[in-house]
Amino acid sequence: MAPGMVIGISGATGVVYGVRALELLREAGVETHLVVSRAGGMTRAYESELSAQRLRDLADEYHPSGDLGASIASGSFRTLGMLVAPCTVNTLAEIANGISGNLLTRAADVTLKERRPLVLMVRESPLTAIHLRNMQRVTEAGGIIAPPVPAFYTAPQSVDEMVTQTVARALDLFGLDLVPSRWRAEDVSDVIE
Repeated sequence: MAPGMVIGISGATGVVYGVRALELLREAGVETHLVVSRAGGMTRAYESELSAQRLRDLADEYHPSGDLGASIASGSFRTLGMLVAPCTVNTLAEIANGISGNLLTRAADVTLKERRPLVLMVRESPLTAIHLRNMQRVTEAGGIIAPPVPAFYTAPQSVDEMVTQTVARALDLFGLDLVPSRWRAEDVSDVIE
């Protein structure tokens, strides 16, 4: 079987991004390994009608955040990379500084050390200089900061369409062509000059 993808869900608002990533990857036939931080579980309960079990069931394999002996904690376990969606600034800070206090941050650290793609959908606003420095550190270590920013050029008709486009663009960074619509200059017929 081809390597799967690790999906981390931390406690920032936007658990729907992680859920949609799991759904899109399942549709694409990509194996998923899910880890949810304690705060991510709390946010899921606030923002979603999904039970904890139903969220786990969206993944091929679920790993408790305290299980530092899980397969995804080892560099010898091959993956396509890791997406943290959403990513809190606390999780960002831990990853930026090599702190592996739970399985989510350990899996991210392993992803970086193995030079695999790590994409963090950092969900915070406004940003402080500390946040920006941590984003720079992750970027310098090989990670990608991809905040969930909707693409309005697709003329989304619903929040669901914006979420799907945003998550598909993040998955595009792993070489997975799941983007429902892309920018095409020829679609613009009325340009002000």
